[in-house]
Amino acid sequence: MISINELRRNFGPIVAVNGVSFNVGKGEVLGLLGPNGAGKSTLMKMLACFQKPDSGTATICGYDIIENPVEVRKSIGYLAENVPLYNEMTVGDFLNFICDAREIKGKNRKQALDRIVPMCSVESVYHQTIDTLSKGYKRRVGLAQTLIHDPDVLILDEPTDGLDPNQKHEVRDLINNMSKDKCIIVSTHILEEVEAVCSRTIIIAKGEILVDSTPEKLKKEHQCGLDEIFRKITRTKAA
Repeated sequence: MISINELRRNFGPIVAVNGVSFNVGKGEVLGLLGPNGAGKSTLMKMLACFQKPDSGTATICGYDIIENPVEVRKSIGYLAENVPLYNEMTVGDFLNFICDAREIKGKNRKQALDRIVPMCSVESVYHQTIDTLSKGYKRRVGLAQTLIHDPDVLILDEPTDGLDPNQKHEVRDLINNMSKDKCIIVSTHILEEVEAVCSRTIIIAKGEILVDSTPEKLKKEHQCGLDEIFRKITRTKAA
């Protein structure tokens, strides 16, 4: 569902993403790991058609991110690291606005809202303005707008950021429940999250892929936990 071929992106002299290539199929949950500044968010923004690559390309559900960006956006749900929310809107108004943008109308809109509001546990704040919400609830609203059109591909940048332990558990369960029918990329700094939801792991640093494996294979190969593996691999690249 996602095919990435030699994607590159520079910001002046800084190489953010350096010729990255990999594929992700239906039923896979790929954990994208790396230290701050590794290029994870830049890569996700390119896949979501928010930034253009300097070279290379990618296809999502058969659509090219450069030639068919509108079709790509229709095919994906993208949760950015900092979701653009409109503070003066209520949660309900915002989700209806997203339905307008996604052209979800009539009975389909009611079905979408009836499905997503309890799924993301925002019933209790549905009539509150977004500026009154906690960071955790804002993250839930961001997740709701990501999922409301039931996309085949999910690109989730730090999906549990700001959530309490119970909320993190709920979101991980949600990802696990959706995983068999979707193609999912999750960027996270929480290594226990990788073990909880990811069937595959890519570690990047300085814009390059260092490891592409599974959590189980990595732990067996290195005979230690993911946190120690992560430090060992990324420190070697930094050196």
